[in-house]
Amino acid sequence: MTSRIKSVESFTIQIARQDEPYLGGPKPGETTNAAGYFVRGGNRTVYPTKDRTVICRIETVDGTVGWGETYGIVAPAAVMAIIDDLLSGFVIGRDPFDVTVIYEDLYDLMRVRGHDGGYYHDALAAVDIALWDICGKLRNAPVAKLLGGVRHTEIPAYVSGIPGPSLAERAAFAKSWQDKGFDQFKFASPHADDGVVAEFRSLREALGPTAMIAADLHWTLSDVETIALAHQCLPYNPWFLEAVCKPEDIEGIARAAEHAPALIAAGEEWRTVFDVRRRLEAGPLAIIQPEMGHVGITAFHRMGLFAAAHHRAVIPHATIGTGIFLAASLQASATLQNVRAHEFQHSVMARNAPYITTALEVKEGRYIVPDAPGIGAEPSAEAIAIMHK
Repeated sequence: MTSRIKSVESFTIQIARQDEPYLGGPKPGETTNAAGYFVRGGNRTVYPTKDRTVICRIETVDGTVGWGETYGIVAPAAVMAIIDDLLSGFVIGRDPFDVTVIYEDLYDLMRVRGHDGGYYHDALAAVDIALWDICGKLRNAPVAKLLGGVRHTEIPAYVSGIPGPSLAERAAFAKSWQDKGFDQFKFASPHADDGVVAEFRSLREALGPTAMIAADLHWTLSDVETIALAHQCLPYNPWFLEAVCKPEDIEGIARAAEHAPALIAAGEEWRTVFDVRRRLEAGPLAIIQPEMGHVGITAFHRMGLFAAAHHRAVIPHATIGTGIFLAASLQASATLQNVRAHEFQHSVMARNAPYITTALEVKEGRYIVPDAPGIGAEPSAEAIAIMHK
């Protein structure tokens, strides 16, 4: 049973937050500009005041529709232009079951121009997810079945982002999730106002000796600083330290991974298996964190298998979106032996749940992997009503 691609379209969805931007609003000295962006002083990174995402819709000649999603939080029109003006012309007319061949062909289009990251791969990720969604629907099977089989029907979910204006309030917030059955947590260092060590101490006291507690350092440290910090945190048994050095500091990440007395994790900003190879060749990085919204299903699966071949754990990153690329991430994760957990954005998932047809389930600290045909999530009528070209 085959079909052909008839159309490829991209849309953006903007969702106003009722409380404050992701990870909290601007702090003193951080001002929002006319475009709705502000820069966090803690990690010198731009953030929007509204949630935005880019949706890709691909339809076959027989009327089967596949949905993909990628990042749109900053300059979504850039991603949409790549999909509509460039990628679509090389996808229309193709057999969707050639999905990995199509991925490789699209990757090659811009190879000589050095576009192995950034917006180009975000756009490619959305197209790739939509194509896999079509394949699953045409085969009447979850994408995980097409990738080799469902190894996990449930995946541990870790609570990501611990808000609150004080140590005590953040600890109480984490404890409230522990009371719901969660026992894995990650806090962000730019919001650990009393310091990373104090944050670990407070959370360990509140959550007890068996809770898994990680820290996202947001690429703010050198290798030497990472090693020193890991020693300082050691009494509080950190689970892992994430994004410790700047992404381009491959040697620094390797030195931190080799000498820090804590597991080092990285990978949310990577785009291909080649990124994984370079980092693992450089040093003993413990945890790989592919982000479905940046890489798509084809690259995600290859990154996971490469990590497994090097006996490294995979703990996927998952941030803002309607739930479409999160569903795709769960499908790909369900096939991998070396998946240990998966990020759970509590501040995003519940609020954005109305924008997909079937809400993704998280029960007592575990994701339930969707078993519907395709990736298991589609935009709802509410989402379609606010899609814009």
